[in-house]
Amino acid sequence: MACSNGVRDDGGTLPIVTTVWSPAEVERVGKAAELEIAAKHADGTLRRWVPIWVVCVRGQVYVRTWYPRDTGWFGQVLDSRRARIRVPGLQADVAVEDVGEGNAELRAGVDAAYSVKYGRYVGTSVAGMVTDDAAAATLCLIPEQGARTGEDVLGT
Repeated sequence: MACSNGVRDDGGTLPIVTTVWSPAEVERVGKAAELEIAAKHADGTLRRWVPIWVVCVRGQVYVRTWYPRDTGWFGQVLDSRRARIRVPGLQADVAVEDVGEGNAELRAGVDAAYSVKYGRYVGTSVAGMVTDDAAAATLCLIPEQGARTGEDVLGT
């Protein structure tokens, strides 16, 4: 299943209105070695920033973890369904969609993207990102409408 766009419910009182990534944003995110993510508390304040690997497939932005699903940054983001991300030149508020039980075609595309982008890290690092457990922990990051900035937010 690919990411969906539109109005989504995060369990709170207000719906989240999402949009699509521009080709330039997808390119910027895709070129970044890492993306920093901060889960949002219910009041909109941010948790701490955490660097993670990120890939782009068919115009969508995906992240994964090989750690257990209910811990760390992953558990926080999955609970809130909202986060802020940043890479050099882009910061965006995003809705988070769990696509870990997606179709085989999506999994193959995300697996391949991780292998190509991070294949230089031989050994367990990239291998851990293409396991069944990691694939089940795949999240799609969908930009919230009007909640992006193109400033060079990381100073690079």
